[in-house]
This record gives sequence, structure tokens and C-alpha cells, in this order.
Amino acid sequence: MLGQFVITFREAFEALLLVMILVMYLKRTGREEYVKSAVYGAVGALLAGAAIALAVALIYGGLGEGKKELFEGIASLTAVAVLTYMVYWMATKGREIKREVEKKVASSRSHLAVALASFIFVVREVIETVLFLTPFAARDFTGTGIGAIVGTAVALLLAYGIFSLGMSFPIKRFFYYSSIMLILIAGGLAGYGVHELIEYAEEEGIELGWLGEPAYDLGIEKGSLLHHKGLVGSVLAVLFGYTVKAEWLRVIVHLAYLAVALPAIYLAYSGDSRAEPRKTTTA
Repeated sequence: MLGQFVITFREAFEALLLVMILVMYLKRTGREEYVKSAVYGAVGALLAGAAIALAVALIYGGLGEGKKELFEGIASLTAVAVLTYMVYWMATKGREIKREVEKKVASSRSHLAVALASFIFVVREVIETVLFLTPFAARDFTGTGIGAIVGTAVALLLAYGIFSLGMSFPIKRFFYYSSIMLILIAGGLAGYGVHELIEYAEEEGIELGWLGEPAYDLGIEKGSLLHHKGLVGSVLAVLFGYTVKAEWLRVIVHLAYLAVALPAIYLAYSGDSRAEPRKTTTA
């Protein structure tokens, strides 16, 4: 549930940030009558996301047991690729978000155009969220639902505090540390995706040699708190990709991903003043 919460919270807050920038720009330029259209566009994006999530659930539910492992493996690795791109894009191009939003809305002189702009800003985040949560939902549908609901609620409360109450919040530092956490989660997701593909390969009679053999086995029983499905182990599993047993290919992919992604994100932020612990408000 922790990973689902972090992902949804980050994506929901980013979507709310885009909508709030759009709304503030409309008000600043004396176009308050378009604010409702921006809200309608955002709501439309949420409905589109719900439809996509339902479609994914129906597709997954109709798959056979072996095909589900293939689906989970491909979905996990796809989510890792998109998640990594999104995090790196925010680290290198995030400073231009406000300019991008205002540029796209500046020439919008109809309610439909404003609604469409808002829809596009939000639906991108919604689709990303659905994609990221799909591998988690396949393993723990209830936990994913709870994590998504709580993450969205917290993002709404935080956005309300910042934009309505003028609460001081280090937005730039938030994106920096949440990006590091997302990369750690993505590393574990990459390892899990590889694990599912290894199991699918074994069922199909595909030999992977030593890459498919266990790199380690901690011998921890399933009922233990330290098992990756236990109370303590599940937290470590989400944040660090912890598992009581892993194949060599899984370990290699996981560590290789972190060895490349973590330094890349750190360097992207270290060369950007956005990582500074400066307080940010709407004033």
C-alpha cells in the first residue's frame, strides 16, 4: 500500500499543481469565467482515467494464469520505463511547467479550448498513474485501491492548504525527495517484472541457464514479519525491492537500474536550484 500511496500522491499533486497554475493564470488575466471550464476538463480527465483503469482490469481478468504472469512482467517493465522518464523529465524540465501551462492557455479564448487544455494536462498524469498502479493492483487490488484513495486525499488536502490557505511548503524539495523514492520503488518494480517473466519462461519451457537460478534464498517463512509479504518485509519490498528469494537476472536488473537511475536523478537535481530547501507559496 505504501508504494501505491507514494505514486498516487505524487501524480495527483502534480496534476493539481498544473490545474492550480492554470486557474491562477485565468484569474490573473481577468478570465475568471473560464475557471469552471478548467475544472470540467480536469473532471473529464479523471473519468477517462477511470474508464482506462476498468479496461485494463477487464483485460487482466480475462487472461489465463500463464498469460497473467506475462502481462504483469511487461506491465511492470513498461511502468518502470515511463516512471523513470517522468521523474527525469521533472528533474530537468520541471522549472518550465508554469511557462508551458500559461503558453498553452494564453491563446485559448473559448470555454472548450480551456477545458481541453486542462483535460490534456490532467489526463497525462491520470494515465501515468493507472500504468504505474497496474502491476501493484495485479498483486494486491485492495491495497492498491486504499493506497490510491489515501494518496489522492492527501494530495487534495496539501493542494488546498497551499493554494487556498497560503500555506508555506517546499514544493521543489518535495519533488526532489519524492523522485528519489519513486526511483527506489521503480527499481523494485523492475526486479519484480523480471521475476514474472522468468516464471513465464519456465512455464513455457524456455531455459535461462544460471540467470534463472536463485542468487540467494533467505529461508524466511511466509508467515514471518520479515517475509516480503509480511508487515515489516512488505515496506522494505516497496522501498527497496526486498524479497526473501531472488533469481540472478532479477538481482542484476534491479541493481543495474539503480546504479544508473539514482546518480542520473541526483545529478539532474544537483545542477538545478530546484533542489534547494526554499519555501514555496502561492504568493
